Amino acid sequence: MGVEQKLGNLGVATVKLEELVNWSRTNAMWPMLFGLACCAIEMMSAQAANHDMSRFGMELMRASPRQSDLMIVAGRVTRKMAPVVRRLYDQMPDPKWVIAMGDCASCGGVFNNYAVVQGVDEVVPVDVYVAGCPPRPEALIHGVLTLHEKVRGEKFKDWA
Repeated sequence: MGVEQKLGNLGVATVKLEELVNWSRTNAMWPMLFGLACCAIEMMSAQAANHDMSRFGMELMRASPRQSDLMIVAGRVTRKMAPVVRRLYDQMPDPKWVIAMGDCASCGGVFNNYAVVQGVDEVVPVDVYVAGCPPRPEALIHGVLTLHEKVRGEKFKDWA
C-alpha cells in the first residue's frame, strides 16, 4: 500500500519564491528587548499569556541585536540615548524592521524639550508607528500585523 493510497490525491502545491521567503520572514520575526519608558510595560504585557505574541512566531524577546530583526522602540528616546539606538540598529542583521511604539517614540510626546528626540525616525528608519500613550498591547499587536502585511508585499528587486 503506497503513500498515495493512504493520503489520497493531494496534488502539487506551488508558490512563488518571493511569497515563501516573505512568509517565513513574517512568521519568524524576533524582536529585540528594547524598552525605554512606560511603553515597555505594555510591550511586556503583549508577550504575556493574555495576548501571547508567540502565536506570530515571536517566542521571546532577544537581548542581542545580532539575534533579532525587529526593533520595537518603546518609549522616549533622549539625545544621550540616540547614538546607542543607532548602534544597536546597525548591529542588527539585514533585513531589519523598526516599530515606533507610543507617542514619545513617534513624535516626542509631551516631552517637547531639548533633551528628547522628537521622533525616533530622526535616528533610525521606522516602518510602523503605533499610536497611544501608552498604547495597549492590542495596538502593538495591530502594529506587528501591519508590519507583517508590509513584509508580505516586498519584492526581490526592492531588497537590493
